[in-house]
This record gives sequence, C-alpha cells and structure tokens, in this order.
Amino acid sequence: MSLPIALDGMGGDAAPAMVVEGAAIALARDPDLRFVLFGDEARLRPLLDRHPELRAAVELVHTAEFVAADAKPSLALRQGRTSSMRLAIDAVKEGRAAAAVSAGNTGALMAMAKVVLRTLPGIDRPAICGVFPSRRRPVVILDLGANVACDAETLVQFAVMGTVFARAILGVEAPRIGLLNVGTEELKGDDVVRRAADMLRASPPPIRFGGFVEGTDLVEGSVEVVVTDGFTGNVALKIAEGVARMFRDALKETFTSSLRGKLGYLVARPALASLRERFDPRRYNGAMFLGLNGVVVKSHGGTDALGFSWAVKVAADLVRQGTNARITEEMRAVAHALAPVARAAAS
Repeated sequence: MSLPIALDGMGGDAAPAMVVEGAAIALARDPDLRFVLFGDEARLRPLLDRHPELRAAVELVHTAEFVAADAKPSLALRQGRTSSMRLAIDAVKEGRAAAAVSAGNTGALMAMAKVVLRTLPGIDRPAICGVFPSRRRPVVILDLGANVACDAETLVQFAVMGTVFARAILGVEAPRIGLLNVGTEELKGDDVVRRAADMLRASPPPIRFGGFVEGTDLVEGSVEVVVTDGFTGNVALKIAEGVARMFRDALKETFTSSLRGKLGYLVARPALASLRERFDPRRYNGAMFLGLNGVVVKSHGGTDALGFSWAVKVAADLVRQGTNARITEEMRAVAHALAPVARAAAS
C-alpha cells in the first residue's frame, strides 16, 4: 500500500536539490512511498527530471513562497500561509499526506504544526524527539528544544511519548526511561524532576523508570529513553554536535599533517570507515514533533540528501507503527493510574 509523504521542497540549507535527491534515495529504499512536493516549480521540475522513477511518484504543487531560515516563528505563522512549509503541514491536516518532512526553520515549523494539527488527547505540549548514538545502543532523547521549562506532568507525558517512539523506531520492546539530572541520587535535582520521578515510579507498564541519569549516560546508553526539558535537551544536543565536529576535524588534521599521519591513515582506513558509518549523524537525522495530532518530522537544516532520506524513513516508520494512536492509548492508561498520585500531591 502506498504511503504519501508531504515534503517542504524549499526548506534546508541545500534545498531544493537536497530534498529531491533525498526523496529519490528514500524511494529506492522504500518503493511504496509517494510524495506531495511543495515548492517553486521552476526550480523543482528540472531536478525531478533527473530522476524519472521519482518523478512518477511525485505530485508537484507550486508555490513561490517559502519560510526563510532566519524568519521569526510568529511572523512566519502570520505571513507564511501559502509557504511550502505550511502547505506540507496542511496536507497532513487534510488527509492528503500521512506525514510531513521539512528541513526548514525549526521554530516556524513547530509553531505552524501546533496551530494546524493541535495536540493529541492527554498531551499538553509537543516535544522534539531525536535519537543519539551511544556506546551501547541508540538513545531516544526529548525534549530537544520545544519547551524551555516544563512541569512534572509534562515530563511524564514526554516519558510516555519517548517510550512509544523507542518501540516504534528502535524496536526496543520495553525501553527504560531516565530523567536527566545533576546526579543519580534520589535527593538530587529540583522539585520538578523529583516529583516527575515519583510519578514515573508509580506509573504502570509499559513505563519502566530507571531513575535519574547524568549527561554521561547519553553517550553510555545506560537507558533507552532520556527525558528532560527543552532548554537542557537543546544544550546537550548542541554540545554533542560540537564535540563530534571537533573530533572529526582533529582526526582529519592528524592524518593529513605529516607523512607519518598519512601512512597511519592507510593502515587505519578500514577501521575508520566502520567508525564513521556507526556514528554518521545522517543516520540519526529526523526529529519528530511528538504529541501532535499528525506526524511531522524535522530534518537537520544542514543535512545532505542521504540525511534527508533518513528523515523520510523516520516519518514513514512512525506512520506505519501507528505511533500517535499508541501514544494516545498509553497516555490514557498512565493518566488513569496516576490520578490518585496527582490528587495526593495536590492535597
């Protein structure tokens, strides 16, 4: 059965070529995909003509408007109603597409998606959810920047959404949840994280609370889902990206700065290729806006075609796994079980 995905053809640093080439890679990997591509037809049509198989699987919808990378979300929301980004989200709302993927302005995408799609029952705020590579296994982390401050109830909702995401995307049957904190001891942290921990301990299956975790657990992979507020999550994401770039540049400098380094590279090349594939950030591209009444996936703005194809894969997997329906069902069960805990806390 074909699966229609709406694409923001003009979003991203290397758009629109990156979007079209990424869609071609995704289609070659998954022939059941179909695309509704929004953007400037004069720029997109020549790119599609280079990929005959993709062209046959694409419905091209022309719009000359797009959301600039530095546009303020409030301005984009008011003035971008016919932009390629907004039309892709509208396609999900109208049932024309099962999911939307954009590499454009994150703030504008979140603002538009929240207004157009609204949140799922039982969810107060959507969260940006992504996957980190780690020493043991990939780790799901949320929120990555949608909510600067969160209360305990919101963190519990994130935990439920992260659990469903880990099962749908990573195939982990019973993922363990860790609350990011300044230490693993029960008395560490502020009132919000301690109260969220109490609620998660009282939560029924499939919630598996593994306690507090520290920043080092993100790279160790000691739990499968890490929950935090958007301020902390976004800082952690940017630090991880910066360290990865520093390590890559240092390796490159080491292997090119001398004859000995170049000879060492020849010896180490097979191992380095394996390492590069394992930690290739493009394989972890595609952060979902969890909690919305529709599937919207944000691709990294600076990614290439291969990275964009992985974002499309994330969107397709989320739709096929019925992620939103599962979040709603499990949120209802957790809310029912936690009602006595919430009443006790309020009194």
